[in-house]
Amino acid sequence: MSTATTEQTSTYTPAAESLNAVLAAGEAPPRPSAWSAARTFGWRAMLKIKHVPEQLIDVTMFPIMMVLMFTYLFGGALAGSVTEYLQFLLPGIMVTSVVMITMYTGTGINVDISKGVFDRFRTLPIWRPAALVGALFGDVFRYLTAAVVILIVGLILGFRPEGGAVGVAVGILLLVLFSFAFSWVWTMFGLLLRSEKSVMGVSMMVLFPLTFLSNVFVEPDTMPGWLRVFTEVNPITHLVAATRGLMQGNPDAGEITWVLVASAVLVAVFGTLTMRLYNRK
Repeated sequence: MSTATTEQTSTYTPAAESLNAVLAAGEAPPRPSAWSAARTFGWRAMLKIKHVPEQLIDVTMFPIMMVLMFTYLFGGALAGSVTEYLQFLLPGIMVTSVVMITMYTGTGINVDISKGVFDRFRTLPIWRPAALVGALFGDVFRYLTAAVVILIVGLILGFRPEGGAVGVAVGILLLVLFSFAFSWVWTMFGLLLRSEKSVMGVSMMVLFPLTFLSNVFVEPDTMPGWLRVFTEVNPITHLVAATRGLMQGNPDAGEITWVLVASAVLVAVFGTLTMRLYNRK
């Protein structure tokens, strides 16, 4: 064989000087902490909203529609006065709107999984749950936006919270905390079910009974006995009672404690199930 052939089949070995020229000098960067990784993925969720602002329609137009529709639909018939009914209704509508928005957490994660995005995330040297926790952090902004939009519309229509700014702020924080914990339920379904439509269907099937068969629109005392039993054990009823009490200046320590304990249980149970599914998927 000729010398030319030998040269073509030989393997090129870069010199040490060439490698040093393209490699970064100094020590390798440290592995990011769990908090840093989760915060980064939370920022990713915010950037998705920035590039696709239509995602905010469900946290702006939907809450406004809910407030206007139910205030003027039921106000005169149930309370005889739209303004008077609004004092009772607005905290409940705020809870209903924000809790229903939580289902988009599961659909968003399901879409990312179907596109293979999470497969790439799992190859990174980061805290395993960071991608999921970060997605939930991003959704907290959506919950706060919806709550503030509803509050502003309510104030324009005549809502006057006797609990003042502090009561309203604590009530919204309690609602956002519960919604963050409740989102783990839909995160689990986002990993478990095969399609975005399936996640949406299951979410609506669960959320509609929980939000409408509660104390959002009327007091449970006016309901038949069999329905009142379900209403009184409904977690949304406890959340509405706690939020309404804070905004009306009559905080109920028992209801607030119930919401805090329920939030911790939701994270412990569904967070654990979600991580098991995530590690096996």
